[in-house]
Amino acid sequence: MRTINPWINFNGNTEEAFTFYKSVFGGEFTKIIRFKDLSGPEFQVAENEANKIMYIGLPLGKHNVLIANDVPEFMGPTNENENRSKISVSAESREEADNVFNGLSAGGDVEGPIGDTPWGTYAGMFRDKYGIEWIVEFDPTDSRQI
Repeated sequence: MRTINPWINFNGNTEEAFTFYKSVFGGEFTKIIRFKDLSGPEFQVAENEANKIMYIGLPLGKHNVLIANDVPEFMGPTNENENRSKISVSAESREEADNVFNGLSAGGDVEGPIGDTPWGTYAGMFRDKYGIEWIVEFDPTDSRQI
């Protein structure tokens, strides 16, 4: 398997959330497609949905991309308080783990503060201000991270 790229659904605030994620992870968006870019005779887009995001990608590291979209109103709202799964970030150092954890958890709810775990890693868990659940972990015994 080459990569696994998480794809998140939002209720109209994808661009805001991804601008925030970009401020933490850095990098540049690979592509931004708005619903108006797809509008045509076969796919009518309501005016209030035209500028919403159909696709946005933010590269994370060498082989991974965080992807998202706004859910069109005709499909119903995404429950932002449900457990939509967790996105796991494997940091290359404690410092990087702290930076990612502190950056992404700002304004959110920390479920497990970052720190040493009984299983030998350095990890923390939180729900960011957009309702997305994250785990940030550094494993000093993982040879791929040293």
